[in-house]
Amino acid sequence: MTDLSDFGYRQELKRSLSLTDLLVYGLVLISPTAVFPTFGIIYDMSAGMVPLVYVIGVVAMFFTALSYMAMSQEFPLAGSAYAYTRGTFGDSAGFIAGWAVILDYLLSPALIYIGAAVAIDAVLPGLPIEVWGLALLAMNTVINLRGIDSITRTNTGLLLLQLASLALFLIFAVVAVARGTAGAHLSLQPFFNAHRIAPDVVLGAVSIGVLNYLGFDQISTLAEEARGGPSLVAKATLLTLLVTAVLFVSQSYLASLFVLKLGAFPAGKASYAGFYTVGAMIGGAWFKGVLSIAGMFLAGIASALTAQASISRLLFSMARDGRLPRSFAHVDPKRQVPDRATVLVAIVTAGLILFFSYRLELLLSIVSFGAMTAFLFVHASVVRHFLWRKGSRNWWRHLIAPAIGFAIIAFVLLEMGVNAKRVGLNWVAVGVAIVLVRKVASRPSESANPRS
Repeated sequence: MTDLSDFGYRQELKRSLSLTDLLVYGLVLISPTAVFPTFGIIYDMSAGMVPLVYVIGVVAMFFTALSYMAMSQEFPLAGSAYAYTRGTFGDSAGFIAGWAVILDYLLSPALIYIGAAVAIDAVLPGLPIEVWGLALLAMNTVINLRGIDSITRTNTGLLLLQLASLALFLIFAVVAVARGTAGAHLSLQPFFNAHRIAPDVVLGAVSIGVLNYLGFDQISTLAEEARGGPSLVAKATLLTLLVTAVLFVSQSYLASLFVLKLGAFPAGKASYAGFYTVGAMIGGAWFKGVLSIAGMFLAGIASALTAQASISRLLFSMARDGRLPRSFAHVDPKRQVPDRATVLVAIVTAGLILFFSYRLELLLSIVSFGAMTAFLFVHASVVRHFLWRKGSRNWWRHLIAPAIGFAIIAFVLLEMGVNAKRVGLNWVAVGVAIVLVRKVASRPSESANPRS
């Protein structure tokens, strides 16, 4: 089934997105320059083997991408993991999956806005960072309310600026390696250092690498706005993951060549600015500033814009099914955008910015729990839908691959910090409680249904 009427829905959102649009959307969510602010941190945690982290990460996420591709073609709906789980396991399980992913989708914009505000504050100090965060939120909310075409145009422009800065880095880095700047030379050490490799480094790389690729899954929330059928979403999902992997591995490898003899970056700001330090080595102070603007400010605006669009589509989908107040399923008839859900996301994000502005470490620790939990539901949905319901005998695609993906995600969840697991499990518990309360409330009473 590929038409919304097959699922009992009307086409309300505007179908205008091409494969290129979806690819841009996915790249912006993950951010091609995500390596910039995280390079030093990952360098220290991986014993200097940052490219290895990204190689392991893309292999791990490949299995999750396969599951999203399979389910997006069977259920081409805006609800993503929620829609897949609901269509496979029923309303209650679908709500839990949707409730879990809300934790990630709803916290992500706030995290991005705070990060971008910190970057602005470094250049223009004086105003509280929550003021900058709220200002960026207001701007992006207006763009979201203008419609999906407005989001696409803005994303394309911001992505081109990010790619331009990344291209400059790659060119400068190649030239600097050829000149031997800072002792840089071609080496396989960033991929495999026999003196520092250890099981805990590899296992740690899995958990770090997986988290760096989060965002490709949110392409599926645009299923009802993509023209060309559900196969378009599947292609964009895999293509986004592969393109991002190439960009991550190439830039982290080149950056690593300039710090081959460094055991670790000093903890704190020096670690956060590791990539920018390399930028200063190869291009000077002005180039460090260029990378900082592209890596945090421009990337933050674009990523938060698309993250807001994703959560509003998820809320729209759940409200349309009556799992959230139906008023949030309202679609602006002119711009064909879920306007009330978009405004709700903006209000909640504003509150999160005010609360978490100086609690960034806590926010970082819990933001990915929801996504990982939703991935578990998606992998399980593949097995149930294809093997149990449709009798598929494609054991690799519909059993082995999702089982491997499930195991990897389960491992990542187990490796998360205590605070992340505590907050995440409490959030899921609230969702389970809501389901139980609704079941009790909807159960017919004995007086209303007397036994004969």
